Amino acid sequence: MLVAPSLLTADFLHLEKDVRMVDEHADLIHLDIMDGTLVPNISFGFPVVAGIASIATKPLDAHLMVVNPDKWFERLRELGVQYVSFHIEASGCKTGRFIRQAHKLGFKVGVALDPDVKIEKVFKYVGKADYILVMSVFAGFGGQKFIYETIDRVSKLKAEITRKGASTLIEVDGGVNPSNVKALAEAGVDIVVGGSAVLGAENPAAVIKALQEA
Repeated sequence: MLVAPSLLTADFLHLEKDVRMVDEHADLIHLDIMDGTLVPNISFGFPVVAGIASIATKPLDAHLMVVNPDKWFERLRELGVQYVSFHIEASGCKTGRFIRQAHKLGFKVGVALDPDVKIEKVFKYVGKADYILVMSVFAGFGGQKFIYETIDRVSKLKAEITRKGASTLIEVDGGVNPSNVKALAEAGVDIVVGGSAVLGAENPAAVIKALQEA
């Protein structure tokens, strides 16, 4: 299992310390970027991403919770971000175009969806997107409880990926911890995002290792 700790729950007064810890132990670094419009919260923008990118060696995984995701692509790529995902709730009928646009810039591209969006809505992008980001909480806030129906949604998505013979990966974000990660792995998840369960732990490196070994 690949683990992408979210810096949304990092100590922003000592961000470098948390970035270096995640960079040493995890597989990717997850960047939750919110615009206050698609979701009712604001996290951080380009200056913070630039600071993180200046010391990170692991791939940066930007999760765009914004209304116009395509306007972020070029600048994020210039900063060295390698993975970018955006919400189908924001992209709508432009989803395929945005996937192609981000691919042209060299990104690994993901399509994200909230728990109240039918999983079948992303089936048409299996084989086109590099990964599907299945939210197991509602986008916009850290520290929410894991929604267990996510496991069934992941199983349906995995079956569609298998049916198409596609290499699309499944990423899950929200409330993931060592107690539910095994069920996610068994359902077919490839990447998990760890937020407060990782950076809120006494020993974050040990939690990252436990998730990786699921």
